[in-house]
Amino acid sequence: MALVLAPEPPLPTWLAALDAQIARAPTFFDGRPVLADLGALPSGTPDVAGFLRSLEERGIRIIGTEGAHPSWKGVEAWGRPFPSASKPGRPIEIPDEAPKVALPTAGGDVSSLVIDQPIRSGQSVVFEKGDVTVLGSIASGAEVMAGGSIHVYGAIRGRAIAGLAGNSKARIFCRKLQAELVAIDGVYQTADDMPAALVGCAVQAWLEGEQMKMTALD
Repeated sequence: MALVLAPEPPLPTWLAALDAQIARAPTFFDGRPVLADLGALPSGTPDVAGFLRSLEERGIRIIGTEGAHPSWKGVEAWGRPFPSASKPGRPIEIPDEAPKVALPTAGGDVSSLVIDQPIRSGQSVVFEKGDVTVLGSIASGAEVMAGGSIHVYGAIRGRAIAGLAGNSKARIFCRKLQAELVAIDGVYQTADDMPAALVGCAVQAWLEGEQMKMTALD
């Protein structure tokens, strides 16, 4: 699922705590879609757009906001505002460092990566140079992030995030769709958004404009 950041006043103190957490785990937010829940900020908070810019300067990719006050200018630049959540979000606990899968090395530039093992829960694969092919499955709680397309010969039960470097032509292919989240170039769908008829099926996903499309693979 997308991560939720819920800043609280005073913002300088909150940002200092965030910086301390990022120092413990510098890559935690890399490539992860993040929603900013602004509902705890007073309506008179100045320069909320500047605050969101400061999050992006820390490498946090904001894909949308919720709880934004109508008087705040510039917040729409971070995606359309979502309505306030019906239940409170849980605070993010950043681990000391997320476990990662060791990537093979090769001489010269490599434009694709093939992983011949399943991606287990808690593991994270990040390959910004091109496509990623997984010969197994992506477990729940695991994630694969690619600059290009993602091909999974098993099931996606965790997160698959393609088009990291702004590649709107990237696609996601899998033999069985049971994902927590799939995203292409910042456009995402969670498990609740995916067409029920495609869950458990072989699927491909792509973008048409700002909308994600999915269809079954024969």
